[in-house]
Amino acid sequence: MLHVLDHPLAAHVTAHLRDKTTKPATFRTLCYQISLLLAIDATRDLATEIKDVETPLERAACRVLAHQPLVVVPILRAGLGMVQPFLDLFPDVSVGYIGLERDHATAIARSYYCKLPPLSAHSRVLLVDPMLATGGSAVQALDALRAQGAADLRLLSIVSAPEGIAEVRKHYPELPIFTAAVDRELNSRKYILPGLGDFGDRLYGT
Repeated sequence: MLHVLDHPLAAHVTAHLRDKTTKPATFRTLCYQISLLLAIDATRDLATEIKDVETPLERAACRVLAHQPLVVVPILRAGLGMVQPFLDLFPDVSVGYIGLERDHATAIARSYYCKLPPLSAHSRVLLVDPMLATGGSAVQALDALRAQGAADLRLLSIVSAPEGIAEVRKHYPELPIFTAAVDRELNSRKYILPGLGDFGDRLYGT
């Protein structure tokens, strides 16, 4: 259930995200590009239905998206950088927000905000967080989504650590995880190596 992007463009974009000389404006563009690829990969099995369409020449039976609720939920604040591609791609997507703040001393996340649209077992819910490090924030967010009735859950991260993947697997063994890269390990401060630094700081220039 681990899906790692296998595309030359994904590798190229990820390399430039890692580069410490990449400026915030370029970083945001790269974040959009890699998130777009992840969005496409994570939704390739969305349900479709047949609709008759009149072309300029004749009637054609075409596949269109079925009416399954689609919800994207960023973990604040860094996850906000991954939302726009979903808004651009999908006409009826809803957006929820989960605010988790990591304590840099303990690496444990504190919940400070949660605003979700109505969720049901029929909703396709895409949790987005660019860095899957310890996995603690992801599990907390997944627990909150499950408590609100979500069943069809997927996790999208740009860079993932093996420790984070294992932690999510421990709690959600069947959960599909989509990522652009699986890195080597966490360091003593729970940062991903080689990683790309603090994603939120680099995204917003803080």
